[in-house]
Amino acid sequence: MLVSVVVLAYGDEPWLVESVQSALASEGVDVEVVVVDNGAQESVAAIRGLDPRITIVSPGKNTGFAGGVNLGVAHSRGEIICMLNSDAHVAPDCIALLTAKVVEQDGIAGALILLNDEPDTINSAGNPLHILGLSWAGMMGLPRTQAPAEGSFASASGACMALTRSHWDRMGGFPEEYFAYHEDLDLSWRTRQLGLPVTVLADAACWHHYEYGRTRIKNYLLERNRLLFLMTCHEGRTLAALALPLLALEIAMLALAVAQGWAGQKIKGWAWLITHPGTIARRRRTVQAARRLPDAALVPYLVTRFTAPQEEMPAAGRVLERILQGYWRLARVAIEAGHRPHS
Repeated sequence: MLVSVVVLAYGDEPWLVESVQSALASEGVDVEVVVVDNGAQESVAAIRGLDPRITIVSPGKNTGFAGGVNLGVAHSRGEIICMLNSDAHVAPDCIALLTAKVVEQDGIAGALILLNDEPDTINSAGNPLHILGLSWAGMMGLPRTQAPAEGSFASASGACMALTRSHWDRMGGFPEEYFAYHEDLDLSWRTRQLGLPVTVLADAACWHHYEYGRTRIKNYLLERNRLLFLMTCHEGRTLAALALPLLALEIAMLALAVAQGWAGQKIKGWAWLITHPGTIARRRRTVQAARRLPDAALVPYLVTRFTAPQEEMPAAGRVLERILQGYWRLARVAIEAGHRPHS
């Protein structure tokens, strides 16, 4: 069974060769590697002619993570699609384990993402989804031994995940409106809306040269895409139930953006959403028409506690979090009541 490993390259890529070679060294599966050159000509030159199983696709512009993966898949031949970050490398059996899982149960299988500098420490064992649309690397900083054998989070990490080509085609790939960030959450959540599993395998190891940082464009995309995800993936009843805390979070985020100097990016995100109603409406119709499960069936995957180790929450934030948890208990009842069968 041929597995197509899609790797994106952009800018300086010091670990691209390591990433590609680790995929090519996979055991138990036949592998091809499709590298999408989003603007990393010098780095990509190092892998030209390295192995006949490598295909290089050059769109001539930065297509973002979402568009780049879509393009890479379009130039691939495998029955299984595997995404691999250009700054990550996999164990020899990782891709075979992910392949066996998606062949067995369809859906998505994610690798256990470990920190390259601390090889036995978790980077992501699956990503949680907060009720207000925030998502982060789950279990980060914990010992590898604490990861469940088969974890079940809202989302697998796009750093290394696999799915069948038939499932990829059924999902329509990544929504290119996202450009970057939240697209792995969108794909995972829509998979759950179909009643299919999103599983992270502790034995499927992938090591990531992880560096946490914030830039203006990243802040813009994270905030815009968080709202785009909520507006297109949640049912109207859910959005109505969460309207008050969502509004409160927008005010808090704007205050934070002002304090940190990226208010313009936050406002730019709102402007994009306001000026693209047709895009949002079409995307929402597509997502809602495809789903098989209501939000009421998916609320167990939503969390109310923000546990990202990279972002320390002030004491006042924890007080507000407890208030939110009480609010969510009531909101959840309203969401679930809307789908309770009548006697």
